[in-house]
Amino acid sequence: MDVKENNIEKVKCLIIGSGPAGYTAGIYASRANLNPVVYEGLQPGGQLTTTTEIDNFPGYPEGISGPVMMGELKKQAERFGCDCRWGIVTDVDFEQRPYKVTVDGKTEIEAESVIIATGATAKYLGLESEEKFKGSGVSACATCDGFFYRGKDVAVVGGGDTACEEASYLAGLCNKVYLVVRKDHLRASKAMQERVFKTENIEILFEHNTKELTGGMGVEGCTLMKKAGTPEEEEVKIAIDGFFLAIGHHPNSDVFSKYIKTDDQGYILTEAGTPKTNVAGVYACGDVQDPVYRQAITSAASGCQAAMEAERYLAELN
Repeated sequence: MDVKENNIEKVKCLIIGSGPAGYTAGIYASRANLNPVVYEGLQPGGQLTTTTEIDNFPGYPEGISGPVMMGELKKQAERFGCDCRWGIVTDVDFEQRPYKVTVDGKTEIEAESVIIATGATAKYLGLESEEKFKGSGVSACATCDGFFYRGKDVAVVGGGDTACEEASYLAGLCNKVYLVVRKDHLRASKAMQERVFKTENIEILFEHNTKELTGGMGVEGCTLMKKAGTPEEEEVKIAIDGFFLAIGHHPNSDVFSKYIKTDDQGYILTEAGTPKTNVAGVYACGDVQDPVYRQAITSAASGCQAAMEAERYLAELN
């Protein structure tokens, strides 16, 4: 049982964040009798709650919606005794164990071990129409959602390696892929650029900015501004069924950065092949430490690893 002293709750294993990584960590930690507490964050269930259908997670031959899948993972964790709570971690002190965590600026918790599963937030353009069509034609993951646009026309926004990789992936599924690039050149590596240039059904639209997405129940078109702000400015309309953002992600690691090492982009650095951070007893799993794969299945796997490492750590302490 968790205990409270001087209004400070003491827990063996605190999991910060939900989604496939956080809930899976909760399942494994609960089964190991660690009595974990999960604080689900601003978006319980994580990014997958904005995804309509998931077809590539093993065990769901007919597919499953993101919100339903996250609800089932949460129920599974709670079945084994995981205490899932709504709340946002606003401050941490990892100077010494027990680690101190503040939730919503007021609730104080002391934890023997901490699992960070706060994920990453996809960067969007900030368009009102973009928000309207999230999950209905707007996506930030071609690998997750590209399957639904087989034989259709889509657009990818971005000019870096991620954008070129997403465009190349979609080109193998879709009829046509527009690569919308704000600048007059690609920022991607030479190899990625060559791959895009050689792919016949990818059309690169240099010096184009997205102005608006149009459609009814889903995306049907996109209005672009060519050479915006110049005398040659021109409005361009393209017919598309899907609109993919590939302008980067921001890992939700800021609150931990005073104690936990990150790379230049903010992704938490972990010991190779493990979820171990530079602080003993503090682990990171899911997208907050994964700038490469960012899949539900890899997040779930890393959540399992984090819980198992926490179990071993606490066993050694005792």
